[in-house]
Amino acid sequence: MSARHAILEAALDAVRSEGYSRLTVEQIARRAGVGKQTIYRWWRTKADVVLEALLEDAVRAVAPKPTGDPHEDVRRFLRATFRRLQTTGGIVAALMAVAQVDVCFREAFRERFLDHRRAALRQVVVAAAPPEADSSVLVDCFYGAMWYRLLDGHAPLDDRFADALVVTLLGEGVMDSERP
Repeated sequence: MSARHAILEAALDAVRSEGYSRLTVEQIARRAGVGKQTIYRWWRTKADVVLEALLEDAVRAVAPKPTGDPHEDVRRFLRATFRRLQTTGGIVAALMAVAQVDVCFREAFRERFLDHRRAALRQVVVAAAPPEADSSVLVDCFYGAMWYRLLDGHAPLDDRFADALVVTLLGEGVMDSERP
């Protein structure tokens, strides 16, 4: 196993067991069996290491396959995202917090994580949205609701919420004649 791979695995294991706020570069280095200088050779901060570890882990996650039903594809995308956040939500929320105070990290987080997630959702939303809808606004609405629940914790990110978002934002189940 390469040192880089060992560091990323150690970072993900450590952040899951210790939590982001208690995690240190020293802990990552110790778990990976490398010196701190090796970590700092490749990453600027612990947030950068954790982001890359999270991205590497996400590559292994399987995206839902298209069903041919655009509304169902959006629903399945959201359900898979929310399930993933059940194990990574605290990490993602911590990285969002870092992004609010570290401009360099904010740009990396947006480019490497947020923009990719937005593009993936936009792809399924475009097929399900009415032609007059602005897909960027819909993506903001879906993710805005997700981030609000993730960061505030007032209600769960679960299948029911995914289903409710699809119905509310895309109007599934509402006949055109019933729309206001």
